[in-house]
Amino acid sequence: MVFKGHSDYLHCIVARNSTNQIVTGSEDGTARIWDCKSGKCIKVIDPVKDKQLKGVISCVSCITLDASESWLACGSGQNLSVWNLPTSECVSTISSHSPIQDVVFDNNQILAVGAEPLLNRFDINGMTLSQIQCAPHSAFSVSLHPSGVISVGGYGGLVDVISQFGSHLCTFCCQGL
Repeated sequence: MVFKGHSDYLHCIVARNSTNQIVTGSEDGTARIWDCKSGKCIKVIDPVKDKQLKGVISCVSCITLDASESWLACGSGQNLSVWNLPTSECVSTISSHSPIQDVVFDNNQILAVGAEPLLNRFDINGMTLSQIQCAPHSAFSVSLHPSGVISVGGYGGLVDVISQFGSHLCTFCCQGL
């Protein structure tokens, strides 16, 4: 089966298991929701539509769903948009100082990392709740363990492990053989 719709390559993909769908983010600046049985695109989400950002950095570089699979966060350049999927409404747009490279939901909050040494925590309405300094100068990945422990990986092979309360548990460096 071939999924046709994006006009450029993919940056990210996430499964929406409750509805047998996938969500993709592309260099073409859109996120798309696909039906896995038919291969058809059932919804196009354009995070930078009607904004002056179009053409500057318009790719969708990272996406994440909350546990209910009703909320979608899309990182696009220095912006993070939060979407209510049942209503197809963008409820907030969050601006960052640097490009956002990965996002994950933590209940009704969003953790985001990017091209600066910070772990950002936002509420669903876009308010910054905290910023935690990280060892990697640029963070490429954020992961959340069910216990609440967060890991941030990035430049230089550095990985920070952060408690659910925001304190650093450790930093380790991955080195080649």
